[in-house]
Amino acid sequence: MGLSRLAALHGVATSYSPSPDVTVSVPDDTVIAVLAALGVDAGTPADVRKCLVAAESRSRLLPPTVVVWAGEPLPPALAGLPPGSTVTVEPEPAETPGHLAGRPPAPLSMRSRAAAPAAPVTRPPATAPGSDTSASATPAASPLAAPDTTTASAPAWWIPPPHGVHRIHVRTPDHRRATAVLIAAPARVPQPPERSHGFLVQLYSLLSARSWGMGDLGDLADLAGWAGRTLGSGFVQVNPLHAAVPGRPTDPSPYRPSSRRFPDPVHLHVESIPEYGHVRDRATLDDLRQDAAALSEAVLNKGALIDRDAVWELKRQALELVVEVPLTPGRRAAYCDFLAEQGQALEDHALWCALAEAHGPDWHTWPEALRDPRSPGTARARAELLDRVDFHCRLAWLTATQLAAAQRSAEDAGMGIGIVHDLAVGVHPAGADTWAQQDAFAPSMSVGAPPDAFNARGQDWGLPPWRPDVLAATGYAAYRGLLRGLLARAGALRIDHVMGLFRLWWVPEGRPPTDGTYVTYDAEAMLAVLALEAHRAGAVVVGEDLGTVEPGVREALARRGVLGTSVLWFERDWEGGGRPLAPEKWRRDCLATATTHDLPSTAARLTGDHVTLRHRLGLLTRSLEEELTEDATDTAEWLALLARLRMLPEGDGDEEAAVRAVHRFLLRTPARMTGVWLPDTVGDRRPQNLPGTWDQYPNWRLPIADPEGHPVTLEEITASPRLHALMEVLRPRKPHTAPPGERRP
Repeated sequence: MGLSRLAALHGVATSYSPSPDVTVSVPDDTVIAVLAALGVDAGTPADVRKCLVAAESRSRLLPPTVVVWAGEPLPPALAGLPPGSTVTVEPEPAETPGHLAGRPPAPLSMRSRAAAPAAPVTRPPATAPGSDTSASATPAASPLAAPDTTTASAPAWWIPPPHGVHRIHVRTPDHRRATAVLIAAPARVPQPPERSHGFLVQLYSLLSARSWGMGDLGDLADLAGWAGRTLGSGFVQVNPLHAAVPGRPTDPSPYRPSSRRFPDPVHLHVESIPEYGHVRDRATLDDLRQDAAALSEAVLNKGALIDRDAVWELKRQALELVVEVPLTPGRRAAYCDFLAEQGQALEDHALWCALAEAHGPDWHTWPEALRDPRSPGTARARAELLDRVDFHCRLAWLTATQLAAAQRSAEDAGMGIGIVHDLAVGVHPAGADTWAQQDAFAPSMSVGAPPDAFNARGQDWGLPPWRPDVLAATGYAAYRGLLRGLLARAGALRIDHVMGLFRLWWVPEGRPPTDGTYVTYDAEAMLAVLALEAHRAGAVVVGEDLGTVEPGVREALARRGVLGTSVLWFERDWEGGGRPLAPEKWRRDCLATATTHDLPSTAARLTGDHVTLRHRLGLLTRSLEEELTEDATDTAEWLALLARLRMLPEGDGDEEAAVRAVHRFLLRTPARMTGVWLPDTVGDRRPQNLPGTWDQYPNWRLPIADPEGHPVTLEEITASPRLHALMEVLRPRKPHTAPPGERRP
């Protein structure tokens, strides 16, 4: 009983319900291990009693982080303050660019008078631009975050602060004091400007004639510009472009990165860097370019897999030459601005990259003095490796500029959203983020999923989780920085496993996933930071909410304007017999698709090829005949519905017609966004990732291919009659425009 109470106080579940009528108890050893990772010693009954007494006797006037939503009632922590309490809201300097223009305001001071008259509410005027300020003045909040209205439901004494992250100071009449981080958030994230369709693509798989062995940011900009102008597409969604852990071989999964804060320079289109044209050693550059062409040739025409390590080796050598070229004054100023904007986070990331070159990619094996990013030994290494640190900072800047260029290309082509970036659920345990932010990650823990109908053994993703207590104590600084970096050059953000904003399944090291448990996060704070940063960037947010979802999560996300994800094959009327869900019954606030990177392509689904693939790899739990029969029954139900709705005029038996019918159906739903898996446009049958496999299948290493498995380039995709026939379903009156590289008559 004591352990359960202690666990509840720290958001650690002692039981969970995989289905409404089933409750599973969590082993005590798991609970004790998770509490230890949160800094709570519950190893013995005496330890439990001691921690309980300490936790229950601890009385806080305010929690570490307080959230206020624009236009909504104050949270109990503020609404319940004793009458006569003085409340001061102080904007944080690092939060807004206003202080760079010399416009610091005075703090907002107010007095609670919930039950008795108090002094009149006063709000000191903001300091005029250019005037002198006192040492105690604080920077202004960004004008982009200023709320439009005053909440009518808040107490009369409350003066809504600008949208942003501030410090709030409270003094009660009995002289108690408290300070906390105050997140003042807009009620909802920005919404799509209109209904739109767009492509979903794994960028590495999209090779053009100019690629260096894998798709890059130049290819992304080209695809976005073409799709916006030719097809009227509103967005292009890509896989996570986070920095990977270096090494040979590199983990090819984009969902297990070294850092989520910074992008990977392997995605650079080297020739687009302005300094490329001024490299003196042209012969070496030409040799590298020829080697890169050979890599692409091997992938496109010889059946080779995408070799990220080989691509990076060539690009690294080329970039070493490029960064030797002096920057022009304007480019130097832009680079310095980037360094100032990114601050300590970039310096830590670049230093980790430099140290990884010298000591290997796992910082746990480095010399002990280097395992602490703030140690004297690390400071000495920073000075000794200054050139390499600058090299990696420069690469981060170059990659960020090309990400911004891709978004501009999308916007210039008329896309209402543009590039949709993807946020992975976590990071590699040996990577840059865990080294630089060691206190924020729970030691000896991994994120995963509990057992369910699809995986009786549960899942361990090998991703260390953030500690919710550290996030709250630091005002969610790491999370804010992460979102701000991703959203700065995006039209929208997809959040993988968005349920992780509410709770995550923690698995203690050395234990099976079945012995994990849920740990709760402050969803109000996580959503408030998300809404704030999306509001500042003017970006849409899409949450991947497939699978088991805790009751109330989808409703909470919808309330804040976060779109969900709906995949056709999973949308059934489970309360009405499990039949395919009619299009008018789909939710409006979602991205509707036929498939994802973790699922079979539409052609493979329609033909049953995905079942035979899993059979060849030994992944089926039943006989091939049973699996094929069930799959064919499922597909037949959907095709019958499409026929009844007159979306399949060609009749059954025509694969391309069936793919078009599926997308006609998606268009008939009220979904705000309709996503088209780019490999579907050319009939690719191979999944990009096959869950449950590692070396049995080439996950994350396949180029987009035609139905026979022959790789196709970006130029061939854009000229594909099959693609244009499919896209006519979404934009039937859109005139044809020539693909990139062709001239219209």
